[in-house]
Amino acid sequence: MLVLRALGLGDLLAGVPALRGLRRAFPGHEIVLALPPGLREAALATGTVDTVFPAEAPGRGVPSLRGWPGPPPDLAVDLHGNGPESHDALAELCPRRLLSYARPEAALDAPPRWRDDEHERARWCRFLAAYGIPADPDDVALPRPAGPSLAPGAVVVHPGADSAARRWPADRYAEVVGRLRADGHRTVLTGGPGEDELCGYIAARAGLDRRDVLCGGLPFGELSALVAGAALFVSGDTGPAHLAVAHGTPSVTLFGPVAPHLWGPPSVDRHVALWHPGPPGDPHGTEPDPLLLHIAPHQVVTAATRAASAGWSRDGLEVAGHGR
Repeated sequence: MLVLRALGLGDLLAGVPALRGLRRAFPGHEIVLALPPGLREAALATGTVDTVFPAEAPGRGVPSLRGWPGPPPDLAVDLHGNGPESHDALAELCPRRLLSYARPEAALDAPPRWRDDEHERARWCRFLAAYGIPADPDDVALPRPAGPSLAPGAVVVHPGADSAARRWPADRYAEVVGRLRADGHRTVLTGGPGEDELCGYIAARAGLDRRDVLCGGLPFGELSALVAGAALFVSGDTGPAHLAVAHGTPSVTLFGPVAPHLWGPPSVDRHVALWHPGPPGDPHGTEPDPLLLHIAPHQVVTAATRAASAGWSRDGLEVAGHGR
């Protein structure tokens, strides 16, 4: 079976429930996941696939699969999107059977229809259900990493994001980190490649020790162990936030421009989604989204101290322990 989901870390982890459903439905198949090569370790750590096929394209485009080395797949599954491009990339390999939103099998009585207002995890589980494959959108847990945490019991703050639209201002993160430290919490920063300057600025403003700045892009195993061993994880709507959910680590996630009912955590008390209601914005915009900027540092600090609580609101901000 060849599954296409050549997107980022958050997309991979949001796809775990669907991948787990495929694993259960086809126990005799070798499952190959087509995704960017930098996500190989993360994909294998999910326990849902047997191997990976490197495939990537700029942005969120559809990669070519023409380098596929084997015979035509018995089954191909398009978990990449709803357009014909991803369907056609798989169809070029002449699989015996191909499951997709774009061109569903003619024999289906109720073919899957794409819904823009649906949570990402639920979208792909409903898609599989149309083909008679059960999957649970809340089935997100990952095995605990084997390696030790670099900062066990710390509060981990991840200020970066792939797009500026989802990046809360550095000064505000610095204020949150400083207040958490003042309350007696060891707090560490993480950042991906190219985010050293961002982390360095926040660390300097908040008075963090150099040992508590873990930037430059940790290998997935180290990042996974760090998040799994954290007391709390604080970030914007980005891939590592999904990792906190997968490890059951209490989390506070700052949403904007995309609402948590589309990409937020499952409905459990330990995960708090901060979101100021309003019209959706461009998730790939070049400036912080106005809805994200409505979130104030004191609200993040309050949510961090009450991450096990859900369903309360303050100052016009919706605070929910769910994303569905």
